[in-house]
Amino acid sequence: MKRFLGAALGTGLATVLTVSGSLAVSGLAGGDADPVAAAHRDDPVVTAFMATTRGTPWRAAARISLDFPTYHPQGFALVGDKIFMSTVEIIEPTVRYPEPIDGYDRSPGKGRGHVLVMTRDGRLLQDVVLGEGNAYHPGGIDFDGRSVWVPVAEYRPNSAAIVYRLDPRTYTAEEAFRVRDHVGGVVRDRVTGEVHGVSWGSRTLYRWTPGGRQLSRTPNEDHMLDYQDCDYAGFRRQLCSGVTGLARPGGTYELGGLTLRDLESGDILHQVPFPVFSAAGHVVTRNPVALEARDGVLRMFAAPDDAEEVAGTELLVFEAPLP
Repeated sequence: MKRFLGAALGTGLATVLTVSGSLAVSGLAGGDADPVAAAHRDDPVVTAFMATTRGTPWRAAARISLDFPTYHPQGFALVGDKIFMSTVEIIEPTVRYPEPIDGYDRSPGKGRGHVLVMTRDGRLLQDVVLGEGNAYHPGGIDFDGRSVWVPVAEYRPNSAAIVYRLDPRTYTAEEAFRVRDHVGGVVRDRVTGEVHGVSWGSRTLYRWTPGGRQLSRTPNEDHMLDYQDCDYAGFRRQLCSGVTGLARPGGTYELGGLTLRDLESGDILHQVPFPVFSAAGHVVTRNPVALEARDGVLRMFAAPDDAEEVAGTELLVFEAPLP
């Protein structure tokens, strides 16, 4: 069922109204034949995001049920009129060890990594299976104008990962490089070609050559959010979404938000909370998030809930007026 919302955004989602429709746009890479040249242009997403505050009037524009297996969603990449969503199918959950074994705090578990390709109104087009052995957990993904970059890691910290390049036209993938750590998300710098990544909980920031030679490894000084999904935004910047679980009496509170960072300096340029919650009670920036600026609005796509939760996985769309 495709459900579109028209009420103002508050602490939850508004009452739904059933209609039909689509948010499709045409072409790959937004019509840019040269992604490097496009990377040097001013990005309306960055301009719009820099103008957001805690008081920005986001409107809940759409709530679309995904009527196919979605598992545990992780990352989004917008590729023309398609949405690429990475997700992990858990076959056997990991189990914590009483004491670390061979440097690991838990068993590897079993699973299968997927990149699901869908239309913007929630119709499944393709299911691409990625991973190898214990590496079955895809993370946050990024489209560089030619390829979708997908890390697939073991589902435990301080482990290992494979970074793939996925062709968005043929849906074929090739290994780009391997990393001796859990890689939870990657972003490709359109200017230098370097690949930036984050570790488990995004506590470590990495930078590699496109072939995987490590250029830097630094602690993440942003302790407000654990980044779950990042996308290239504007000239040598990345826009990251995430969540932090805060203890409170009777349980935890999910603090969600968005952060814009400079890829060259690592500086945090702008950061805002996003305290809006899904049908399952998750903050909407918990997992896949992508933003675009078009049609007079800054538009955010999110899919915070897992397939087995109360309403299944829904594609949520929020809009704020462009400045």
